[in-house]
Amino acid sequence: MIIRTLLALSLLLNPVLASDLPDLGEVSRKYFSDQDEQTLARTIMRDVYAHPLYLDDPEIEGYLNQLGYRLVSVSPRNQREFNFFVIQDDSINAFALPGGNIGVHTGLLQAAQNESELAGVVAHEISHVTQDHLARMMAAQSQSQLPTLAALAVALLAARSNANLASAAIASTQALSIQNQLNYSRDYEREADRMGYDLLTKAAFDPRGMSGFFNRLIRANRFYESNAPAYLRTHPLTTDRVSDMEARSESAPYQQIQDSLDFQLVRARLRAQEGNAADAVQITRAALKDKRYSSEIAARYALASALLRARDYRAAEDQIQALLASQPASPMIHQLAARTALEAGKPALALQRFEAGLARYPGSKPLLYGYSEALLSANRAKESLAALEKQRNLTPQDRRLWTLSAKAYEQLGQQLQSHRALAEAAALSGNLVAAIEQISIGIKAGDGSFHELSAAEARRRAWQEMEKAQRKP
Repeated sequence: MIIRTLLALSLLLNPVLASDLPDLGEVSRKYFSDQDEQTLARTIMRDVYAHPLYLDDPEIEGYLNQLGYRLVSVSPRNQREFNFFVIQDDSINAFALPGGNIGVHTGLLQAAQNESELAGVVAHEISHVTQDHLARMMAAQSQSQLPTLAALAVALLAARSNANLASAAIASTQALSIQNQLNYSRDYEREADRMGYDLLTKAAFDPRGMSGFFNRLIRANRFYESNAPAYLRTHPLTTDRVSDMEARSESAPYQQIQDSLDFQLVRARLRAQEGNAADAVQITRAALKDKRYSSEIAARYALASALLRARDYRAAEDQIQALLASQPASPMIHQLAARTALEAGKPALALQRFEAGLARYPGSKPLLYGYSEALLSANRAKESLAALEKQRNLTPQDRRLWTLSAKAYEQLGQQLQSHRALAEAAALSGNLVAAIEQISIGIKAGDGSFHELSAAEARRRAWQEMEKAQRKP
């Protein structure tokens, strides 16, 4: 399985463009079908979600998906599903994977000087997906080269920790020309630049964000020498590409784009999680005093988050009161306020704050997750399940909703439904083996109705067929 995942990464990090291929033509899909891509995507995302560097933070992930879909919505090729996730890594990087899965490192979120810069990188990755670069690359590759690509993937992954080791591994890789791979990938990069720039403009971001960020990366690279930023190792960046972006930007009318509050809060949240809790409190308190943040609201949010992490509930509540008094337009602050009350042992106040937040932001999933957990803590499983089921009907692909539903069913003593929900969450995480195991346990419990048992057995058969297909070489 790990070789399959490495292979997938290698295919994406070193794309090859056949110049005589029609634009997004059907030829490419003869070599790499939609079903092939989804099967590969499940395998990869199973490993991503299980990896310790995956940042399981619904609020940061939710912000990234909101930003991503703002860009996807203006794309002429937006028929497919996308999933944006976060990797806890200080390096500046982002990458596209099969199935519309796009990862962003926390280092990139921190390095972007404004929201348009972040949007520029995300738009570039979206364009790799919408332009079907993976399928087009597969159409140009010979199957005999796949073992070499897997070896190349190992080298590229090694570059994360040891650039010298990566260079040696790449040098020993034979059977194809690395230089040709690099040259072809630049063609893809230019295409993603062009499409990404259009997305930025149509989504009302500053198109200069893309050229500004990439230009800064090139300047910084002069000081890195062989240990270049991760994004430059996986996305070959040339002065010609940056010049082309700048030329496009200069012809666009100037407009000042204000960063969203959520962008500022996400960055503040990440800073509050750095180092140990005591140091985080000291740093964020000094930042608020010295006005180092562009927004006082973001500075107070960072301090409140750090204080909550340090379990100084009284001081955290003081900051929460100041935040709520400013009437900020962000569900992240209502979530932090409710979480502070809950951890301080004030469940009634926490529920009140969750309900107030959901009344103002009914579409906020992080608020719903927190509200459901608070209801479960108060032994109000029926209410929790009702809220979860309502949202599940709208977004059945949300694995967190199924995980919380499993807890609610468990509290209600419904074993089949609890294990069925755990199985759905596992399947959505790409782990079909775990999904089959969980639903089998639920069926054996025998406490479901005839309809529920029939539905569970049908689901198990479907997953078994999918898992069988996934095991095929």
